[in-house]
Amino acid sequence: MPPQLLWIIFAVVAVVVLIVCMFLLKFIGLWVQAMMSKAPVGMTDLVGMWFRKVDPREIVESRIQAARADLQITTAMLETHFLAVGKQRGRVLRVVNSLIAADRAKIELNWDTACAIDLAGRDIFDAVQTSVNPKVIDCPSANSGRSTIDAVAQDGVQLKARARVTVRANLKRLIGGATEETIIARVGEGIVTTIGSSASHKKVLENPDSISKTVLNKGLDAGTAFEILSIDIADIDVGENIGAKLQADQAESDKRRFQAEAEKRRAMAVAQEQEFKAEIQKNQAQVVLAQAEVPKAMAEAFRSGNLGVMDYYRMKNIQSDTAMRDSIAGPEGDSRADSTE
Repeated sequence: MPPQLLWIIFAVVAVVVLIVCMFLLKFIGLWVQAMMSKAPVGMTDLVGMWFRKVDPREIVESRIQAARADLQITTAMLETHFLAVGKQRGRVLRVVNSLIAADRAKIELNWDTACAIDLAGRDIFDAVQTSVNPKVIDCPSANSGRSTIDAVAQDGVQLKARARVTVRANLKRLIGGATEETIIARVGEGIVTTIGSSASHKKVLENPDSISKTVLNKGLDAGTAFEILSIDIADIDVGENIGAKLQADQAESDKRRFQAEAEKRRAMAVAQEQEFKAEIQKNQAQVVLAQAEVPKAMAEAFRSGNLGVMDYYRMKNIQSDTAMRDSIAGPEGDSRADSTE
């Protein structure tokens, strides 16, 4: 074999060995770390993780923590959760930490449940911490843009309340359970209902813990991922007298309605008066027409012989006498009597 070919073969082998050594050096630190921590992970497993696009460092660290905590979690289980289907990758290290915390707190939590909670998008480690150390939720929430829950008692006075709800995570209901927003909404509804059913706002101010007891007894944590431990009324203030304001608005509305009805009746009276005046003018015109017919009737009576001259003079005398009596009884007669006195 020619020397040149031997040198070429030697160079290729040397390059391949160098690449393999560099590749192995990439995982040798993790392999030694796992062996020294009594949580062995095979070199072939580390290489296979690299080809499967799994983060070997996260798997090794999770494996070490699980082994040190005496948790029976294998490398295959860690890889399976890391390679969760879809865009949601499993947070292996956080799941292992949550299992360690639950085990130390004597909380029942297994690997499958923890993985399911993590893949559901919930923070399993925070849930375990909340289960051990209950947290306080402000009602209403600071993100809602409101500082108080407003309600009106039966006497019409508005009360503004703020509550603090102490909750503990319920790991069994964490999958599919409602979140903090549901707790806040239910507590707010309970506060409004309790204040609204109170006969007087003074009773609520005298005994604000009645709100807490009433709301707490309604079982507001049903179907949620939390267990309500207590509901405390942090503050309660007196707002506006809504009842008096509504009564004033109603009185003003009634006044405008009555004014409109009175104006309607006045307009109808004015229209009726104009109709009566028109009727009077009509009747007066008919009287004038009737009076115009009298001379014609008299002339016809003369021509037909039904009316004589003496009858005519007698009628004129009666008319004159009537006119005289009217003048005596009228305003002129009264004025003469006053002047005589």
